[in-house]
Amino acid sequence: MFFLWPDFLWLLPGLLLLPAAYVWLLRRRSKTALRYSSLGVVRAAAGHAWRRHLPPALFLLACSGLLIAAARPVARVPLPWARSSIMLAIDVSLSMRVTDVKPSRIVAAQDAAKSFLRELPKNIEVGLVTFAGSSHVAQRATLDRDSLVASIDAFQMQMGTAVGNAIVLCLAELFPEQGIELGDMTFGSMRIGRSLDEKAKAPPKQITPVAPGSYDSAAIILLSDGRRTTGVDTLEAAKMAADRGVRIYVIGLGTVAGDAATPEGMAIYMQLDEPTLREVARMTGGEYHHAGTAEMLRGVYQNLGSRLQVLTRETELTGVLALISALIATAAATLSLLWFGRIA
Repeated sequence: MFFLWPDFLWLLPGLLLLPAAYVWLLRRRSKTALRYSSLGVVRAAAGHAWRRHLPPALFLLACSGLLIAAARPVARVPLPWARSSIMLAIDVSLSMRVTDVKPSRIVAAQDAAKSFLRELPKNIEVGLVTFAGSSHVAQRATLDRDSLVASIDAFQMQMGTAVGNAIVLCLAELFPEQGIELGDMTFGSMRIGRSLDEKAKAPPKQITPVAPGSYDSAAIILLSDGRRTTGVDTLEAAKMAADRGVRIYVIGLGTVAGDAATPEGMAIYMQLDEPTLREVARMTGGEYHHAGTAEMLRGVYQNLGSRLQVLTRETELTGVLALISALIATAAATLSLLWFGRIA
């Protein structure tokens, strides 16, 4: 724990004057107190002496809490953040029909993704991006797991593999205020065929790069079985994620050798670009996993789910401490009114 305004802590020794003043007031009152003629009354009063001291003790505790709150304490605590998002980017290129992962790569990926959703806490939003020759937002970040499952079941296979496009599109979904435009990165700012009615868009917001992996409110899980054949350079897109502190957890699916067969029996050549995928994970502070079977794929998703559940941040505790101190002060005043008919 540390304090943003530690100078206020120098006032804590001054609180010792309050107990001293309280003891002085008690002695002063005792000198002027009336003599009791009944011994029973004196014993009854002595039996409830703790009531006399409890409200002032609570008031002293509340003052101490408020003074510490004024110093603005900050601690690293795990908290359930309302805005936590995970973007799933799943390869739907034609090579995902290969059956070296049973029953096929795409079916194994769909089953593992749905299992991951079941394990993930309900307060974490999940979005879905599919990519092949082009990338699409199949489902914007939502808490509705049924909509996500429906989108996963509706995958449409395409030719090509644009890994970089998928990363950029995930970032555009996570940071809509930054004006990230995949079309401008792919075709340039002077695209042919722009509508005359289309309004000019503001340039992308300039950001100050942060430490890779330092943004804990979101993460990207990227699954691919091949290598980039079109679109934005994969490492350029990874650099964009790293500059924003977003971790990318990469899952390489299928064979590394490059030979596989489609369900129709046609042999195709396709090699998993492990060096690039590993570099994407390294640059962003994420992790790379190779999943050669459906069981391994499910295990990777489950491990990622449990890891992404914990969000520990440096959180200012001023508000919480001030609220607790105010409640203690209120309790002291209430007890004083109930027992003595005054706040004293």
